[in-house]
Amino acid sequence: MDLLRNLGSAAVSSLVQKSGLNLPFTLGDKVSFYEGKTIWTLYDALKRDDSSPVSVFYFDANQPGKRNQLPLAKNALRKLRTVRHPDVLKFIDAVESDTSVYIMTERVQPLGKALQALSSKGEKEKEEWLMWGLQRLSTALAFVNDPCSSTHGNIRVDSIFLSPSGEWKLGGFDVLSSAKDEAAVLYYNGHLVPDSSLYASPEVKKDGWSVLKEHHPSVADSYALGLLIHSIFNPSMGMPATTHPPHPPPQPSSRGAIPTSIFSSFKRLLNPNPKSRLSASAFLEAGMSTVGGDGHGYFAKNKFVLLCNGLDQFSLSSEADKASLLRTLKDSASILPPEFATHRVLPSLISALEFGGANATVILPLALQMGKHVPSAEYSSILLTPIAKLYASPDRGTRMALLDNLPEYVERLDEKYVADKIWPNLQTGFADTIPAIREATVKSVGLLYPKFGNRILNNDLLRHLSKMQMDPEASIRTNTCILIGRIASSLGYNTKKKVLIPAFHRGLKDTFVHARVAGLMSFMATIECFDAEDIATKVIPCISFTLIDKEKLVRDQAFKAVELFMKKVETHAASMVCLITDTKNRF
Repeated sequence: MDLLRNLGSAAVSSLVQKSGLNLPFTLGDKVSFYEGKTIWTLYDALKRDDSSPVSVFYFDANQPGKRNQLPLAKNALRKLRTVRHPDVLKFIDAVESDTSVYIMTERVQPLGKALQALSSKGEKEKEEWLMWGLQRLSTALAFVNDPCSSTHGNIRVDSIFLSPSGEWKLGGFDVLSSAKDEAAVLYYNGHLVPDSSLYASPEVKKDGWSVLKEHHPSVADSYALGLLIHSIFNPSMGMPATTHPPHPPPQPSSRGAIPTSIFSSFKRLLNPNPKSRLSASAFLEAGMSTVGGDGHGYFAKNKFVLLCNGLDQFSLSSEADKASLLRTLKDSASILPPEFATHRVLPSLISALEFGGANATVILPLALQMGKHVPSAEYSSILLTPIAKLYASPDRGTRMALLDNLPEYVERLDEKYVADKIWPNLQTGFADTIPAIREATVKSVGLLYPKFGNRILNNDLLRHLSKMQMDPEASIRTNTCILIGRIASSLGYNTKKKVLIPAFHRGLKDTFVHARVAGLMSFMATIECFDAEDIATKVIPCISFTLIDKEKLVRDQAFKAVELFMKKVETHAASMVCLITDTKNRF
């Protein structure tokens, strides 16, 4: 297995399978940025059963110098299996042997890699994003320290990862230990974590990791959290002076880019006295507090925190709070990070649509706006599939929103998707008792018909449109006649011969003046669908009675139509004369 270090991911996968391990994933590229930073090698991978993207953390004890770290890898697997929290790295599956461990998680990227990209961001934008990340990390850490009564023991940049939505996820459970376990790996093997002494709290540096048995589970993690805050805001400044004896408190001059709002709490996290040190849960509580003076509310005011909380509580919020959140999202849509809009905001909006149709007229346009960031390969699964399900909703507000916003997503639909997912529910709109739904359904066909197959276009659709030409609403009858004219060129030859003249003639006999005009204009728009014989024997006789319509608007259009068709007949007749003349000349 020493050979694995020098092999590509495909070769690694092949070799491991030959060794008898059944891998539930296919390894992809190695995340080179992460190499050598921890005991793990990180791979992008695909889950074997559904090809969904995942990450795989790989540990091989046969690599030089790693044999004594095997207990850390085994502990990480054990703990990640059992510690479940929204802000903790999501465990999916694992494979282990006597000398190796594979842990499959949700697809993530190392936080350190994302921090490098922050240099191109503005200071305010950078601060907002980092504070949001700290809020999520503090939430996870408070959960580990308090309800789980455990110490993480490995809080640093390399233990934190970003989900596809840009949310921070706590990982690095190599030495996570319960305070109730006297023989916990942290107490006896904490020093085996790479560079552990750099992040160790003063009491650990003085008396070793076992001293943590005497303190609350949070003390080591709180100190490391303070160091993390320093490193993410001041990446080029190195470790603060407080990490060295006699561990002086941070001075205002050393604040660097750390926000003034958290500097007070930051100093308390780095208190060298573990009994007086601020815990992660207290740091979180102060940050989320909406009352208090300086050093409070630094998370509660954060844009990302407010948006996430609003989205999570959307279904339980008042109508006023919902409207406020949606306005904020609309105003912020253009400046939100694409990954946050795509993987955090968009799923919440789609979920709200499924269970809160009253807001569909506001939510759907916003969801489609957020969907502009979605890669083409993912657009169907992220947006089109939920939209197709919404067509089955009995809520008319949702149906109207779907139809009104059809131009925003119709180009993403293919013929099969329309036939299988959209059309079965769309066609129910033709028979809806609400006129606005029927009319919007008719208009939607003008966008969708290029996606219809022959069966729908030449059979199902025309049956519906024939009924719509007899609708009680004049505007629906008019729009239906116009629609038939628009789709005429896409109809089959025999269908054109059979359908068009009766359909337009029905419009000419309508009691609504604009329906009659629509019938005439549709005849004119589809002139190429008729041969000279049909024009002379069917079309012109069908139109002629409108030349003396009681409405001048109709009469004027009728004369234009007759003139147009007569010119085509005259041209054809002239060619017939030439043909006869040529025949006589030959004899």
